[in-house]
Amino acid sequence: MTATDRSIELIKAAAQAAADKLAHDIIAYDVSDVLSITDAFLLASAPNDRQVKSIVDEIEEHLNKELGAKPVRREGDRDARWVLLDYVDIVVHVQHSEERVFYALERLWKDCPEIELPADAVATRGKAEEHAKTHAAEADLDGELS
Repeated sequence: MTATDRSIELIKAAAQAAADKLAHDIIAYDVSDVLSITDAFLLASAPNDRQVKSIVDEIEEHLNKELGAKPVRREGDRDARWVLLDYVDIVVHVQHSEERVFYALERLWKDCPEIELPADAVATRGKAEEHAKTHAAEADLDGELS
């Protein structure tokens, strides 16, 4: 069994919305063969809580406006460290970069087929690492100037 056309459409739209809000490391997996509760997962991350919320809001607004889809459940809003949007057909995980590294959801689903995403979403791969290096370099420079 593979993800339905509707699931693929939702995943691609959600990935584009996440990319539009500068999410990092956007990736999607077809989990339909291993899970009976959903067809696909979308993973994205951001370096701070405010951006996590912004990405989640953009995905929710875009899917509702463009495809008439509303999540049946939204969890994790209060802390904005890991927000989950459950659309039944797909589940979107937007995590703070630290949670993304700690929980490493990619390791759990690496055997599942990746879903092809829009070019803007693919271009986000490696952005979290790039951001971490830049942030570390800035911290080192601040330490030297003190």
